[in-house]
Amino acid sequence: MPATISTPVAKTKPTLADRIDQQVFNAIYSRALVYNTCWEDPAVDRLALDLTADDTLLVITSAGCNVLDYALTGPRRIHAIDANPRQNALLELKLAGIRQLEHADFFAVFGHGYHPEFRDLYFDALRQELSPQAVAFWDRRAAWFGNPNGSFYFHGLSGIVARVFHGYLKVRPRLARSVRELFETDSLDDQRHIYDTRVQPLIWTPSVNWTLSRQLTMSMLGVPHPQRKEVQAQHSLGVAGFVRDSIEYVFRQLPISTNYFWSVYLRGRYTESCCPEYLKPENFAALKGGLVERISIHTSTVTEFLRGTDESISKFVLLDHMDWMSSYYPEALEEEWAAILDRARSDARIIFRSAHAAPSYLDRIELGPQRTRLTERLAFHPELAQRLTMLDRVHTYAGFHIADVRA
Repeated sequence: MPATISTPVAKTKPTLADRIDQQVFNAIYSRALVYNTCWEDPAVDRLALDLTADDTLLVITSAGCNVLDYALTGPRRIHAIDANPRQNALLELKLAGIRQLEHADFFAVFGHGYHPEFRDLYFDALRQELSPQAVAFWDRRAAWFGNPNGSFYFHGLSGIVARVFHGYLKVRPRLARSVRELFETDSLDDQRHIYDTRVQPLIWTPSVNWTLSRQLTMSMLGVPHPQRKEVQAQHSLGVAGFVRDSIEYVFRQLPISTNYFWSVYLRGRYTESCCPEYLKPENFAALKGGLVERISIHTSTVTEFLRGTDESISKFVLLDHMDWMSSYYPEALEEEWAAILDRARSDARIIFRSAHAAPSYLDRIELGPQRTRLTERLAFHPELAQRLTMLDRVHTYAGFHIADVRA
């Protein structure tokens, strides 16, 4: 039986400050490319999802990096869904580059974030592969990849934050040298020593803590204020304290040599040895050889896509969007879960992230004529999620959730 929607969840009345923060976030999000690279670790996702050739995935696009990563496992089909057309335009450009470019040119564009002849490549080879919506976006932004003194990874909202941090390092040369040396270490012991003695004492200034605590900064990173409030409620030192703990775990407990998530924003580029899987020559060849044709892009909400398809979905990658939906659009979140369960294959697995280790909205959602709690329709795997969280090279989410659909 298809899932149906029960009585809508009561919406918490936002304060004036909440409404202003949300209006700022909406204004930013509705006009900009937010993510120029994915900020979720696909190596962790692969372990959680156990992808096979029989899988059909629904993945929220973001910057498209992880869509390409999952495609390397050879699933039957990946549906990349995003309500922000600019995010899909970025994935379209990557797909066009895979189809039309050689690896050296592709790596210059999406690895270095700079190609001296990008404008010619774009108009001669890439533009013809794009949808009209993507053409309209990239016609005005081809220069993002053509600045010898810059990088594509300094554009978009998250890129602007990275650019500001680069400017900050220029006025703090001792910290800049220490950060560079941190990323050049090849052992965890050296990495910890440099962080503890040369980075940590210099980086956590009152101005940095203040900046990290501003909602404008969080909005530029794609974090709406409901997520910020979740973090504040869990950490005694607020957002700045949470970010500090996350960074210290990454730089003290995980090898930095393969951590392309943090390095791209500190370097402004990937390197051949520290980059997403889709940029490596052998994986680029596999995508070009046919795997890329298994990806379909849809500019819509998750609910709209699921209501318009007859396909059964076996794996769902939902990122963290339910945090802000639960605060502002609880009825729409119920509709989304109803649609997910309606189209989910009987053995489907769902992964998502949250600013909260135990998001309360999961307990509030009820579905079907019997008003069955969502948590009764899902079998969660908290031990597996916790074990994989320890491997997460990004480490900026308090909650990583893995659930199977109950028959």
